[in-house]
Amino acid sequence: MDKELVIVLDFGGQYNQLIARRVRECSVYCEVHPYTLSLEEIKEMNPKGIIFTGGPDSVYSEKSPRCTKELLELDIPILGICYGAQVIAYLSGGKVETAPVSEYGKTEVETDNTSVLFRNVSKKTVTWMSHTDYIPEPPAGFRICASTSVCPVAAMECVERKLYAVQFHPEVMHTKEGKKMLSNFVYDICGCNGDWKMSSFVDETVKSIREKVGNGKVLCALSGGVDSSVAAVLLSKAVGRQLTCVFVDHGLLRKNEGDEVEAVFGPEGPYDLNFIRVNCQERFYAKLKGITEPEKKRKIIGEEFIRVFEEEAKKIGVVDYLVQGTIYPDVIESGLGNSAVIKSHHNVGGLPDCVDFKEIIEPLRMLFKDEVRKAGLELGIPEHLVFRQPFPGPGLGIRIIGEVTSGKCYIVQEADAIYRDEIAKAGLDKNLGQYFAALTNMQSVGVMGDDRTYDYAIALRAVNTSDFMTAEFAQIPWEVLGKIASRIVNEVKGVNRVLYDCTGKPPATIEFE
Repeated sequence: MDKELVIVLDFGGQYNQLIARRVRECSVYCEVHPYTLSLEEIKEMNPKGIIFTGGPDSVYSEKSPRCTKELLELDIPILGICYGAQVIAYLSGGKVETAPVSEYGKTEVETDNTSVLFRNVSKKTVTWMSHTDYIPEPPAGFRICASTSVCPVAAMECVERKLYAVQFHPEVMHTKEGKKMLSNFVYDICGCNGDWKMSSFVDETVKSIREKVGNGKVLCALSGGVDSSVAAVLLSKAVGRQLTCVFVDHGLLRKNEGDEVEAVFGPEGPYDLNFIRVNCQERFYAKLKGITEPEKKRKIIGEEFIRVFEEEAKKIGVVDYLVQGTIYPDVIESGLGNSAVIKSHHNVGGLPDCVDFKEIIEPLRMLFKDEVRKAGLELGIPEHLVFRQPFPGPGLGIRIIGEVTSGKCYIVQEADAIYRDEIAKAGLDKNLGQYFAALTNMQSVGVMGDDRTYDYAIALRAVNTSDFMTAEFAQIPWEVLGKIASRIVNEVKGVNRVLYDCTGKPPATIEFE
């Protein structure tokens, strides 16, 4: 796809995805790559700009991740963030030292508005700091363009070399005018025009898929979630009835979801595709018996998905392509460059080595969740499908802590249905990023009537988020939570306690496993 590109070089920063997402919010396409990307690869990509992420290391340590000095001489605008700023300083012959006073959290920064980076930014603005090391003075050729009471070089620039560096994190929402700073970088410094439009993505992707597939047959892994649904409709628009969607009802879905998916994508639905529903609940329960480790559960569920697809492919004849609803956070969280593996995804980390298809097609692989929704609207998918609650590929398998059984699935399905029902009745469903019930592996003593119980605790999760890369727990009114808890304990057998998760992302993930 021919478009402007800004690349993020990842030095292990926890906000690597968020930087890319913020750049895309400026209508400029952005990708995350490892810091080890070679100069030749970067030149071939022809980026309009480069952003260095933060990271947990000290740049003066021998084993710290660093790019080559030659990268700074490519005449491509570079913005270094936190550790990335220190990399620029170090490679430019400057000093990086342990700060006499570390800065964490919201910090007031005084900016120099003559810097293009801070054009139209308040003289004093609130930023998010997170550093132990600092740049005591700028390298030769650089000038200071922002500072704090304890950080003399909160930002610096060398306009002639197109090098810019900030010690804080403009990508996080706590930096009050961070988006304005990133917009200044991509538009005024990198010279971007902002050609990243979802309508163009849909049209070009449909054309590309049509050319790739030709007369081939395509098998789509349809879960009924937002990602796979958008992928399925995208493929349907591209190749029509050359597409067969296999919906695996593995017994790990939400209450009544199997029937709901069939109503939308089955023979009576509005889409021109072949639909096959495979009911194999007991097969998955058997495979998961005795398994408690989260990554093993993910791998098992992912492999069984592929095995089912292979079997169905043999029934319908030769299949050339397998389609999956992988999205960009899946790819990055499964491990990229110097970043930690947060979790493996069934359609990334769990893919078996031997797959009996010519090629995997992942049309949404470079999109964030909200971009997937925009693509769905561009494709004409009804809003109630596009904005449905996100649901992970491994399903309830990662919302049940410990071993997965049919009985536990029933418990969490019923509790989750009550939770969603009451949230909708309270009019809160449109304002929450994601909410669901999970079954803990904890049993505790309770009293119901005159009897002693020893049953499970349900954990309720609700977060506010725009991009699913960071999230804050939602402050649901106590009276609503009380009603939900009361209904779950009274209506769901096997539960005698309800907990509410008050953790953000980070440090937690949105899902439990």
